[in-house]
Amino acid sequence: MSAVSEIIVREYFEGLGFLVHQPRKYAGPKRPEEEVDLLVVNPQVAEHVVPDEIMWDATELKGIARAIVGVRGWHTDRFSPAMLDDTPEIFRFAEESAAKSFLPILGPGPVAKILCLPGLSASDSLKARSKEILKARGIDGVLSFPTMLMELAAMVEVSKNYEKSDLLQVLRILKNYDLLKGPQLELFRRKRS
Repeated sequence: MSAVSEIIVREYFEGLGFLVHQPRKYAGPKRPEEEVDLLVVNPQVAEHVVPDEIMWDATELKGIARAIVGVRGWHTDRFSPAMLDDTPEIFRFAEESAAKSFLPILGPGPVAKILCLPGLSASDSLKARSKEILKARGIDGVLSFPTMLMELAAMVEVSKNYEKSDLLQVLRILKNYDLLKGPQLELFRRKRS
């Protein structure tokens, strides 16, 4: 996992009010608990509710009290059914052996398993098959990087200085110079194929 991808995911969860913990990782062969990239807890959520839909955004996360997160920032790839079937390491963070060591940190109650990735296949049939595979492998929710970045950009205020976050500061500067505009302004722009 690249540091940039992890920073995006961390800032996203923190922006939504989650407390974020990054487990320590060691050199050499990975132990099961080292497959988990982030642990997140939302202290404002009283009742943990996992949505039925697998593709999530900030709305679905409002009901998540605690989760383990896997970050797969392979930004040149779309996650197709073939890739999901042929790459079992994508799902190792969601296995019981990886998750159980963090239960004392996360506290009592259900724990969601969230996978952060660039996106699924563009075709509806391949996307539907990918969602089936993800559910079957124990993934409760998927956050795409485009969704996280758009929602982060919407959270950033041009008049606020984000000196402790390089990512938020860059988004603020882009917005300040009108290089980053809201998605609603793109409604009438013709999409290129």
